[in-house]
Formats: sequence, structure tokens, C-alpha cells
Amino acid sequence: MPYQPLTTYLTQKAGMRLEEVEHVMPLVTAGNYKKGDLLLREGEVCDASIFVEKGLLRTYTLDEAGKEHIVQFAPENWFTGDRGSIYFSDPAYFFIEAVEDSEVVFVPDAAIDKASDLSAAFRQYNKTLLHNHIRNLQKRINLLLGATAEQRYLSFITQYPDLLLRVPQWMIASYLGITPESLSRVRKELADKNFKPS
Repeated sequence: MPYQPLTTYLTQKAGMRLEEVEHVMPLVTAGNYKKGDLLLREGEVCDASIFVEKGLLRTYTLDEAGKEHIVQFAPENWFTGDRGSIYFSDPAYFFIEAVEDSEVVFVPDAAIDKASDLSAAFRQYNKTLLHNHIRNLQKRINLLLGATAEQRYLSFITQYPDLLLRVPQWMIASYLGITPESLSRVRKELADKNFKPS
């Protein structure tokens, strides 16, 4: 079956039966992108959620000075997209770029609706996923407003434990809302705290 990582995700995590997944797959499409390729540009309409089968994406905005602000990373088995654009057909706020060579699946709302019609398990999973996403966004806003650089970095490690060696330091700093110099200082201080002489 094509889209094997997505199929595995839907059967193992979302609780769908294989025959239900087979009815959804004609509604999705695949895309392959090289490192640095843009999957979405600010101002375009994002018409599908993006499931990462292989690789790594980042979602970011540009301020008036041209500075990037990274909102999210999406490694394997993560979904990303511009929800306001997908659901309301608004122009996208975000850019989505491949940080690594990536294989993705575009999952339009029609596919989500079909899966929801076919599978009560998927309906519940999708509801939980949505509320978890909102919870994480609220936590992220709170961290950006009031947490120290160290607290933000430790939260990043918890959320993205496998990305430290895959993402350049300046991108991590952008995600945390701090300078690369501040990130270097935080990492050094944490290393010093955790160093135990023999």
C-alpha cells in the first residue's frame, strides 16, 4: 500500500482499520522536497494538512525587518500546516520549509472528514490531537511571555528530543525567541551544572 508511514500512523495511533484507511488514501497526495524547498509561502492558501513521512519541516514567519521567527518543527510522523488558511481559506501567515530532504503527504480536510465518517476511533483521536495541540500552543505562549531562556530550552528538549543534532543552533534560538549567543550560554551553563568530576 502506498503512504505506508501514514497508514501505520492511522492504524496504530488513530485506531483505524486497514479497510477504512484504504477508503481515505485516494483523497491524499504525496510530495517530495529537497532541503530548502518551500512547501508554503506567506499569502498563499494552504489547502491541506501536511504529514511528514520522512525528513523535517519548519514553520516560520517573517517580521517587517525580515527576521525569521520559527513557530514549529515537524519531524517524522508529525502533522503541520496553517490551520487558519486550511479551515477558513485565509491567506497563510506562515512559510513552511524543508529543513532536510523530505517526503510528505498532503491530507485535505475532505480526507479528515472521510476518516471521521468511517471511524469512531479516528474521530476521538483527532479530537484529542486537536486539544493537545491547543494545550501545547498555550504552554508555548506562556513560555515565550515569561520563562527564562533555560526553561524554554529545556521545554524544547522535552518536545523535540531527537532534533538537537538535526537542527542548526540558529533555528533552535529562533524557535526559543532568543539570540544564538544566549542559546550558547544556556547550553554551556547546563553542561557546567551537569558536569560531575570523577
